[in-house]
Amino acid sequence: MPRPIQAFIHTAALHHNLTQARRAAPDARVWAVVKANAYGHGIERVFEGLRGADGFALLDLDEAQRLRALGWCGPIWLLEGVFEQRDLEWCSRLDLWHTVHCDAQIDMLAAHKTNMPHRVFLKMNSGMNRLGFKPDQIRSAWTRLNALPQVDEISLMTHFSDADASPSSGKGVDLQVAAFEAGSHDLSGERSVSNSAALLRQPQVANDWVRAGIMLYGSAPDYPLHTSNSWDLQATMSLRARILAVQSLQAGDTVGYGSTFVASQAMRMGVVACGYADGYPRICPTGTPVLVENGLAGQASLRSRTLGRVSMDMLVVDLTPTPLADVGSVVTLWGQATCGAQMPIDEVAAAGQTLAYELMCALAARVPVTVQ
Repeated sequence: MPRPIQAFIHTAALHHNLTQARRAAPDARVWAVVKANAYGHGIERVFEGLRGADGFALLDLDEAQRLRALGWCGPIWLLEGVFEQRDLEWCSRLDLWHTVHCDAQIDMLAAHKTNMPHRVFLKMNSGMNRLGFKPDQIRSAWTRLNALPQVDEISLMTHFSDADASPSSGKGVDLQVAAFEAGSHDLSGERSVSNSAALLRQPQVANDWVRAGIMLYGSAPDYPLHTSNSWDLQATMSLRARILAVQSLQAGDTVGYGSTFVASQAMRMGVVACGYADGYPRICPTGTPVLVENGLAGQASLRSRTLGRVSMDMLVVDLTPTPLADVGSVVTLWGQATCGAQMPIDEVAAAGQTLAYELMCALAARVPVTVQ
């Protein structure tokens, strides 16, 4: 019998979240960002739910090949561009659009022999200070690209560092939007500036293309300022496991490595078939929220909490709120319980002092996945 843990990918939720991206920017075309193997969901698993996008954006040539193998004939964009000269051969072969963020990539294009001119996105560093040309360098880069016979159409892009910032922080997108517009206002080409946070919070800055990433997977890009419910986003990944054993504690009894949890009174606890080797964060402390089935299949799942340290293969949950829970009862670590109750992944990530991105991407290969 397989170990009783399973992840579920919800196709209808992916489609719903893509629809929300379109509603936020009805005049723009939408890139579905599927880098990092679709944020840990699996490109093949999300394809059906996201195939209504105008294009797919990712990082790796392998991921691009997988999309073409699935039958996708539309645009595919390499967000970091090429890493070496021979990558351009694959761009020609697979008809990939790619980012140009440095002089070295322009040099590669200039040396590339092709009968098929490339579509590129010239990236401006408007304040993130990772990749891209500074505003006062963008015109020179655009001129170089425009002179190359290897280049067909040049679009322009930037990436916001603080689109998810609290209004009280004094941060946001305004300074970067101003820098982008000042540096590129008279350069021809389509634009792409909005990520998920900007798309939802500042829809007025959306232009020709928007890049929907984390919102497609049901996480609020500016949690805790907003929740997934605030943006009408649905969970696309659920992680569920069953209770392996039930223990009764007395006051003073401890739980797990380091004895970090000490029972203050008599209580029941359930040992669950999920640990950090499955992708559940070891750093999650006592009190991290979970949903526990109050009985066996078909019973309501009620909110409870973890107890003690997360182990490699197991964690422990408090059964006080669910007196009917027993061996075999399902615990929803994040996502949607079988009864429909929700455990937002953003809450679990916050308890572990991280983001939903990391939890999704960290789902271990040993966890079986079902597409629904």
